[in-house]
Amino acid sequence: MRLSAPQDGVQRIEAYFAGHAYTPHRHDTYAIGYTLGGVQCFRYRGSETSSLPGRIMVIHPDEVHDGHAGTEDGFLYRMLYVEPSRIRAALDGRADTLPFAKETVFGDARLLSTLAAACGDLERPIDPLLMDQIIATIADRLLAHDPSLKQQRRQRIDSRAMSRVEAFLEANATRTVHSEELEDLAQIDRYSLARQFRRAYGTSPYRFLMMRRLDRARQAISEGTPLAETAALLGFSDQAHMSRHFNAAFGLSPGRWRRLTSAAQAL
Repeated sequence: MRLSAPQDGVQRIEAYFAGHAYTPHRHDTYAIGYTLGGVQCFRYRGSETSSLPGRIMVIHPDEVHDGHAGTEDGFLYRMLYVEPSRIRAALDGRADTLPFAKETVFGDARLLSTLAAACGDLERPIDPLLMDQIIATIADRLLAHDPSLKQQRRQRIDSRAMSRVEAFLEANATRTVHSEELEDLAQIDRYSLARQFRRAYGTSPYRFLMMRRLDRARQAISEGTPLAETAALLGFSDQAHMSRHFNAAFGLSPGRWRRLTSAAQAL
């Protein structure tokens, strides 16, 4: 597994797996990628799905999926994990909710070339102007693959309030955040807030908070911080608590993540 440094709400990876890859998990970003080699299989939205070289895959925020090889040769793929806020901003008001591609695996030459440009060199950051172009193209293609948005009734989102909530959750990811704090910040009740936040970011405030905590845990483990120390630093009750959430979010245990990233760094 090779990973880029996170950049402007985007994480890029390239990975090869033989046999079992990921246990069922979900994350609060779009996972948009393509298969480079082999047969890439995963269970998603109740169906077994396969991707072959050159095919696009889109996993939506908060949707449970797993991963395994379809043949003994394993599979190689590249993936972008894109924060929903980047997609929503790039849509520029053309839809009030996040796009949901009807097909999980499909062909799209324009999107494939965009992903290939984004993932071509994981060692280097993407130029800011190119990043804007990449996000805009991804948003356009997701919109094109979601015919339901053409009939969707417009639902109001207080974008400024949701941006304040997002920033607050990001800044306070290592502690317990109470509903009253978010209500005071957004000046709306907690239930309306939860519904608007999900439409804006594709997940609940709680899940968003937990994923920010787990992102920091993943980075700390990659940098060599011991697992128990990572759990304590990031506000988990203990290492087992962190491990349960880590596996549910990424489909890997913290120990396996440490071994994968250590092996990649040794290459």
